[in-house]
Amino acid sequence: MSARAIATLGGVGLLRPAPGTWGSLAALPLAWLVMQGGAIVFSLACLALVPLGLWAVAAATKGAVDHDPSEIVIDEVAGQWIALLPVAWGAAAAGVPVGALWPGWIAAFVLFRLFDVLKPGPVGWADRRADAVGVMLDDLVAGLLAAVGVLILAGMAHTL
Repeated sequence: MSARAIATLGGVGLLRPAPGTWGSLAALPLAWLVMQGGAIVFSLACLALVPLGLWAVAAATKGAVDHDPSEIVIDEVAGQWIALLPVAWGAAAAGVPVGALWPGWIAAFVLFRLFDVLKPGPVGWADRRADAVGVMLDDLVAGLLAAVGVLILAGMAHTL
């Protein structure tokens, strides 16, 4: 598979409008599929996605003027998957299918998109890097912030 195919998630990044949102949406069924192997497998897949994404972004943007073209969405996939880590581990801890935690899926998607679009604090800092690391890092940080938000919301929901 080519770097461009990975970077655009098989062309999902070419969808308009809002290719980042399309990439995040496409990440959901892929995450569900990987989560069928359990939380550990999903966590390892999240880790593996980082160097794969870095390579794909660097190769796909080599020599380009725009270091972060909108069609590159592998970074959204990685960030969205990080946002979903609490869902995978929560389902494993509860001994339920990951689909049973559907509110967590929605929260992870909405929070990730908000952090990715608004770019608060460290997300904006990472986004200002003009290289492949910056392309990936802002979404990884947005995913981490979204994961924290999912944990907070789950804690609130289960204590009420």
